[in-house]
Amino acid sequence: MRKGRYWLQTLGCPKNQVDSDKLAGLLETDGFVPAAAPEKADLVVVNTCAFVEAARQESIEAVLELVGTRRAGARLVVTGCMAERYGDELAAALPEVDLVAGFGRPLVLPGDERVASDAAAPVRVALGSPRARASRSPALKSFDLLSLPRPASAAPWAYVKVAEGCDRRCGFCAIPSFRGTQRSRPAADVLAEVRALASDDAMPVREVVLVAQDLASYGRDRAPHHGGARRASRSTPLVPLVEAVAGMVRRTRLLYLYPSGLTPELVDAVLATGVPYFDLSLQHVARPLLARMRRWGDGERFLGRIAAIRRAEPQATFRSSFILGYPGETEEDHDELLAFLDAAQLDWAGFFTFSKEAGTLAAGLEGQVAEELALERLRECVELQDAITARRRDALVGEVREVLVDAPGRGRTVHEAPEIDGIVRLPASLPVGSIADVEVTASLGVDLVGAPAGVAPAAVLPGAGR
Repeated sequence: MRKGRYWLQTLGCPKNQVDSDKLAGLLETDGFVPAAAPEKADLVVVNTCAFVEAARQESIEAVLELVGTRRAGARLVVTGCMAERYGDELAAALPEVDLVAGFGRPLVLPGDERVASDAAAPVRVALGSPRARASRSPALKSFDLLSLPRPASAAPWAYVKVAEGCDRRCGFCAIPSFRGTQRSRPAADVLAEVRALASDDAMPVREVVLVAQDLASYGRDRAPHHGGARRASRSTPLVPLVEAVAGMVRRTRLLYLYPSGLTPELVDAVLATGVPYFDLSLQHVARPLLARMRRWGDGERFLGRIAAIRRAEPQATFRSSFILGYPGETEEDHDELLAFLDAAQLDWAGFFTFSKEAGTLAAGLEGQVAEELALERLRECVELQDAITARRRDALVGEVREVLVDAPGRGRTVHEAPEIDGIVRLPASLPVGSIADVEVTASLGVDLVGAPAGVAPAAVLPGAGR
């Protein structure tokens, strides 16, 4: 029986998008159908992000905007990280919302017409640790969102989440407090999901993007003697998974690699996929500051690993992210970061000012950096990196690259991850889902312009894909 139309809005990272995909599949299994716009929906769901203050503010603004645009009688549900982290506090602050549903709470409203039978019980979706599911009411069907089937992809690429939670305790990050410790999916489940995506008749997926909070640690929580022995082990369960996924799809891409987990074995596996893209979570390069962050490494080690990968594959692409204004950051630390960026010549980088998160080590550290100073340091890093990225993109002009057509007039080479990097603007005539050899004819900021190899550049409209 059809329950009505739903609209699902997602904030935050690709991992949240995977959760939303699975929530959509769950809602559709339960009888809902997608709405064309939020104002046409009977049920509006906002999957929020709570990573930093800016993300929380964006989530709140999205909720309030939907409060004003939803049609009369439509129900508004807030779920995701903010709902889990703040729960009742968020519900009290947003009386306009019908339900704030954390990871272990039902995604249905009191008074729903459904009866609590085995076939039609209200649904409790669990995203966090097993503790969130231990005390569930027998009147509720419980689903682990990590393991739920997902609907077919609407694009020729898809994120596949391989683990939930994180065992690391970085000084700035509150995620483990509400996502729990790491829970890796069985490899067989991940491969079954990839196989289904790749074999879909309507839109076969050509690129799979593996994501997790700490992707390089995938599978180690499932190994025997989990604990100290796990950390001492050099085995990398992610490697056979990457190899198996690469045997099913044209492209396999990895996002969010902790630098100490980037073993030679894993580097070789990434290079063997034909997508030499390395998204390294560095956060900073000054050793004393990284120690205050409870992070591994320093600029010299990072440069050494980047150089070794480039020796093996000169076309390798690098992305990272950095925090400016972490407590205790000095001008010398900042200068060291600027020097690193100049030496590393990363293709892509994101910069964020420190966000003081309740319950984290950093919230109580001395040496808090003034916001104005943190923003000034951020601007200096962005200015430097923008110039580096522009030069890296300009260097591709005249090259021929294999491009996956994501949408009419736009595609990506192996150098661009979906949604976070630039694109290649293409003739709209290239079929979505196709892979074509394309000559890069120009660079426009972070984007490239391309024409099928052997076709005159004039055939490509400069504004295609935007």
